[in-house]
Amino acid sequence: MSHHLDSPAARKDVRLDISDLYLFRGERGTVFVMNVNHSIATQVTGHEVPAGFHHEAQYEFKIDTNGDAVEDLSYRLTFGALDPAGNQNLRLYRLTGTDAGDPHTRGTLLAEGSTGGSVETTDGLRLWVGTAGDPFWIEPDVLHAIGHALTDGTQADLSGWTPAQATNLFAGHTVHAIVLEVPDDQLLASAGPDKQIDVWAVTNLATDAGGWRQVNRAGHPMIHPLLTQYNEELGDQLNLTRPVDDTTNYGKVVADAVAGVVAAYGTAEDPQAYGAAVAARLLPDVLSYAIGAPAVYGFNGFNGRSLTDNAPDVMFSLATNTAFTIGLTKDSITRKPTNHFPYVPPVD
Repeated sequence: MSHHLDSPAARKDVRLDISDLYLFRGERGTVFVMNVNHSIATQVTGHEVPAGFHHEAQYEFKIDTNGDAVEDLSYRLTFGALDPAGNQNLRLYRLTGTDAGDPHTRGTLLAEGSTGGSVETTDGLRLWVGTAGDPFWIEPDVLHAIGHALTDGTQADLSGWTPAQATNLFAGHTVHAIVLEVPDDQLLASAGPDKQIDVWAVTNLATDAGGWRQVNRAGHPMIHPLLTQYNEELGDQLNLTRPVDDTTNYGKVVADAVAGVVAAYGTAEDPQAYGAAVAARLLPDVLSYAIGAPAVYGFNGFNGRSLTDNAPDVMFSLATNTAFTIGLTKDSITRKPTNHFPYVPPVD
C-alpha cells in the first residue's frame, strides 16, 4: 500500500484517507491526482464505510513554488452531501500567498460541478471527480516483511516466499479520485526559472469548535508502509504535521530505520551515513516536479509520479540498498489508466 489506511485517525473515516498522490504531464498541463476512500476499507475494518467524499472536509493540493516546503498555492475542493443518486455537488477554489496555508480562508472560486462528471473553465483548467480503479499494486507478504525489517533493523524475512507467488492486494479495488489538470501557463506564472514545484495533498476536517483539523497528508509513495506499519503513533504524527518541519521531526527517525536495515544487509560501509542520505532524499515529504517534463518515480531519480510507476520496488530497494522486487508490475492491476483525461482507470 502507498498510504492506504495509514493511521488510526485516517481509519476513523476513510473518506479522509489519502491512498495515493500522483503528479504528471497531461494532455494540456500538469495533472494532480488524489485518491481517497479505498474500497478495501470495508474488508479491513469489518463494517460498511461511508460513500463518496466527506461533506464537512477540505481536500487540497498544496504547491510550493520556491523550495521552502511551505505552500504558496493551493487548490481546494469541498463537497455537498450525497444526493439520492449518490452524487455530490463540489466547488474548487484557488488560494495564493499566505492564504494557501490558511484553512479558514475561502479563496477564489474557480469551478462548480458534481461528482461523476468533469468541469472545464474558460482558461483551460479541467476537473474530474468520481469512482476509479486503483492503479496501485502491492504484494502483502513483501509489504509486511519490509515493515518488520524497518521497525526491527533486520533483513526482510521472505523465507518460503518467491516472486512467483506474488498477488496484488488491490486487484479489482476502487478509489474515489480527484483529478485536476492545470494548464502550464497558470503554474509557470508562480514557479521559478527551474520550473520546479513541490506538491503534497492534505485532507482537513471541520471541528466542533469551528476550526479545522488536518487528518491526512501524502507526498512520496510508501513512506507509511516503510515507517509506520508497526508504529501507528508515528503514523498519526506524520499526518498531522507539515512538510516544512519534516527534517527536524523525522530526519533521525528515517535515517536510523534505514541504517538498521542496511546494516543487517551489509550493503553500505557506513549504514548511518546511507540512512542520512535517504532521509535527505525523502524529506521534506513532497513530490518534486518540473512543469512540462515527463513524470517518473524511478531508481535514477524522482520527477513527479505517473500512474504506472513501480513505487514499491523503487522505495524498497532504496530503503534496503538492495535490489528488491515484489514480483509484480503494472500488468497486475485489473483496471488500466488511460492516456487521455481523466487518466485514472475507468470503472465499468
